[in-house]
Amino acid sequence: MSYETILVDTDDTVTTITLNRPERLNAWTYQMNDELVDAINKGNTDNNVEAFVITGAGRGFCAGADVKDLFQAQAESGEVRRGSSEPNNWVNLMRESKPVVAAVNGAAIGVGLTQILPMDFIVASSAAKLSCRFIKMGLVPELASSHFLVTRCGFGAASELMLTGKTVLADEALMLRLVDRVVPPENLLDEAKSVARSMGENPQSALRMVKDLISANMSEADSNLVQKRELEALMKCYSSPEHKEAIAAFVEKRSPDFRGARGG
Repeated sequence: MSYETILVDTDDTVTTITLNRPERLNAWTYQMNDELVDAINKGNTDNNVEAFVITGAGRGFCAGADVKDLFQAQAESGEVRRGSSEPNNWVNLMRESKPVVAAVNGAAIGVGLTQILPMDFIVASSAAKLSCRFIKMGLVPELASSHFLVTRCGFGAASELMLTGKTVLADEALMLRLVDRVVPPENLLDEAKSVARSMGENPQSALRMVKDLISANMSEADSNLVQKRELEALMKCYSSPEHKEAIAAFVEKRSPDFRGARGG
């Protein structure tokens, strides 16, 4: 697939995907969704890629769904359009993918915010602003954001964000734990890539299992079930070539070669 709405660049095991409709503040379209899914799926099968960073071109990260091209057309036709890949599969993709770090360079509004909530870490520029403003459009949050916002921010803060549609600046977003780190704009990409690399350099098989455990257990009230899932994953880890390489590297007092161990 050739890309028209995103840019893809891989540097030292980290693939940076840039939303690239700067003239529309990278407003989301079904085409953009399809291209993002394709790029991430390709990276997940590429042994040279260990993690992703997703950012935006120009002044904005993503100003939400393209009102003119998407909502106006839907309202006038009475038909809800779809791309070739269902947007609802985005959450599963994020949770099953290699590590994904968001680098929020500007406005992240509506789906511009909800698409990053299931990512593994969110780094925001001090110039960023974020809003779950679906209520302002007579809509409700999607992409499991009513779950992820409560998980990240707590009941009261998440309720305020969703019920008022308020916009928060980077420092307040950090205080609310809506984002995980705030840095100056000139440091954003370097910081996001550093976080992504520090995750991706670890054993890939274990990374996937840790992400699965986080997804399954973060709202699980049954501690016995939590431990059962952990034990099942641990048994798989014990037999993995990357675990064996970690042991060998420790005994031989050298750095582990996890890529070589998994045949990458």
